[in-house]
Amino acid sequence: MLANAILFDLDGTLTDPKLGITSCIQFALSELGYQPPEADELNWCIGPPIKDSFSQLLQTSDETILTQAITLYRSRFSTIGLFENTLYPQIIETLKAIRVAGYQTFIATSKPDIYARQIIEYFGLSPLFDNVYGSEFDGTRSIKADLIHYILVQENLLPESTIMVGDRKHDIIGAKVNNLTTIGVTYGYGSEIELQAHGADFIVHSPDEIAKLLILEH
Repeated sequence: MLANAILFDLDGTLTDPKLGITSCIQFALSELGYQPPEADELNWCIGPPIKDSFSQLLQTSDETILTQAITLYRSRFSTIGLFENTLYPQIIETLKAIRVAGYQTFIATSKPDIYARQIIEYFGLSPLFDNVYGSEFDGTRSIKADLIHYILVQENLLPESTIMVGDRKHDIIGAKVNNLTTIGVTYGYGSEIELQAHGADFIVHSPDEIAKLLILEH
């Protein structure tokens, strides 16, 4: 595993965004006249593109309805939900150790780029990343494979020396499309079964295990 660059997913990997994401989904559904599910029933919505989640929740592919739902979601998320978020334990220490070991580090999230940057800034993580990459509001690069390809090109990174760290199948699938090595984390919102089923190369159960694995292999 001769890597020199690490791509980190954000939600479920660096931060626990459950309160913000589920509250904003509930708000959007209520505004549209639906009875929203309980927060614990919305865990599966953490990680995938929000449009996909609303498509399943509302059982529709109608662009007008989905746009309306996303607009309502973002109206709350951009002002409140963004900050209803907590860092997982050991994240700062883990990132610092990885940086000291000489790795470049990047954020690779399906979340809109502007929100991702605000969250990284909010938690004081900006100095620990070379750059932050997310999607556009129109959905461009919300699919993980497209986003990872874009980062590789923008940063002139080689797939064989880049690793993707994430908690959901979307992270593993997107990385595999681009021939990256993958580390699946089980402390987020994807299970070990989900990560193994999609071919995660390594699986860790806590943030400090990411650092141990990378520093051991470096």
